[in-house]
Amino acid sequence: MTTGINCDMGESYGIYTLGNDEDIMSHITAANVACGFHAGDPSVMSATIEAAQRHGVAVGAHPSLPDRQGFGRREMKLAPDELGSLLTYQVGALWGFLETSGMELNHMKVHGALYGMTARDADLSDVVCQVAKKFGVPVYGMAGTMHERCAQEAGVPFVSEFYADLDYAADGSLIISRSHGAVDTLVAAGRVRRAIREGLAESVDGPDVSVRADTVCIHSDTPNAADLASAVAQAVADESKNW
Repeated sequence: MTTGINCDMGESYGIYTLGNDEDIMSHITAANVACGFHAGDPSVMSATIEAAQRHGVAVGAHPSLPDRQGFGRREMKLAPDELGSLLTYQVGALWGFLETSGMELNHMKVHGALYGMTARDADLSDVVCQVAKKFGVPVYGMAGTMHERCAQEAGVPFVSEFYADLDYAADGSLIISRSHGAVDTLVAAGRVRRAIREGLAESVDGPDVSVRADTVCIHSDTPNAADLASAVAQAVADESKNW
């Protein structure tokens, strides 16, 4: 078994560039590509898929709440059927680009505030799993939350993430900020090693929380994301030697 590394990317828009996607690609195994609602646009989606194809990186859909100004990191009230339509629209768009590139959709992972909402809300999380089931792909999420429970109930493969560049609260939830600062790569690598070895991470309040690192997530909008990706890749490689 080898721990994967995934990155939320393809988040540039028009003339605005966000993240050093090209340099990150060489260190990851899967790209979570923005589908236009929080970031990204058709040209960026296409270019990100092309870069992933060159680097042999799998591509998953990274749909969001319709909140470009807030980068998808503000919660909204949505009915389950409304969410289902929003997700299908976004994943379908990315699926179309993948089809024309001769690639397959690898997984689905919701973004930002929606990620936190679906971790807590069974009805919304079930919508995510049903959309993933229709597209025939696994769901990325957090172990021990509604992400995992609803995936199991829906019969959808589930991949548990550990976050190298976000903090955890004492209840095991992620602390999702509107913007990300630079992350100490040595500290992040140490967190990754511990998550893989012990299944634990230290919370901001002190107590350890349980985690499972089937894959490690980083964000392309972290200022030193390329260096972080390199450090995480080395940590994962080192730990794989111990299995």
